[in-house]
Amino acid sequence: MKFDLHTHHERCGHAIGTIRDYVEAGIRNGLQVIGISDHSPYFASKKDREQPGIAMAKSEFARYIEEVLKLKAEYAGRIDVLLGVESDFFPEHAEVYRKMYDQYPFDYIIGSVHLSGGVSIFNKKRWNGLTDKQKVEQKELYYSLIEQSARSGMFQILGHIDAMRGFYPAFSEIQTDAVDKTLQSIGECGIAIEINTSGKTKDCGGWYPIDAILERALHYGVKVTFGSDAHKPERVGDDWDEVAARLKEIGFREWVYYKEKQMVTVPL
Repeated sequence: MKFDLHTHHERCGHAIGTIRDYVEAGIRNGLQVIGISDHSPYFASKKDREQPGIAMAKSEFARYIEEVLKLKAEYAGRIDVLLGVESDFFPEHAEVYRKMYDQYPFDYIIGSVHLSGGVSIFNKKRWNGLTDKQKVEQKELYYSLIEQSARSGMFQILGHIDAMRGFYPAFSEIQTDAVDKTLQSIGECGIAIEINTSGKTKDCGGWYPIDAILERALHYGVKVTFGSDAHKPERVGDDWDEVAARLKEIGFREWVYYKEKQMVTVPL
């Protein structure tokens, strides 16, 4: 059973291809399940499209859902198309997002922290001139947001939980117990983290999260799932077999996906 729950398409402004292109890529790459999970609009903004190159417009959201549901029906029996979304998490706007999502039949929602302290987690310059203490504070702020997203009850999956290292590989070496504390909370909440293979396309050159985090996740009973985070169709299912093999080496015996917000367990 091969699945990929994290894919994007042209609506977000920084991916290429239509939703159909990603579904067809899933079939070509031997997937039985593909989740469509483009970036959520900035629902708390007064603008229709707050960040044109980052997320879809609010006016596109219902059309996005309608298109996924049509493809789900069209491809039934060939591949299981799941309705998802990758949602930003802003604690101050959580209820705005929750009310919006409650209106639609999502199979799952991925909660991802892309902004921490008001700055993109992928901004290399955010680390310039920081003392070691300040670097620890930045890492702890990031994981506090991830922990809050886990406890919000809004999400079935947490996205790329160490993506702050994407363009700053030294992030992994910043010592703090915040990662363990966050993983413990995720385990208590009974939701999953993804192994996201898009990290290989960034400066860090490897999947999110690193093996050390996956080992601790296993310790805390955290469930895992798979997401390529494909922004072009040819990356759908990228490194699926390699990830499965690595998880087994670490000690995992199963991983999961979600349908109608119910966890489906798949043996490794």
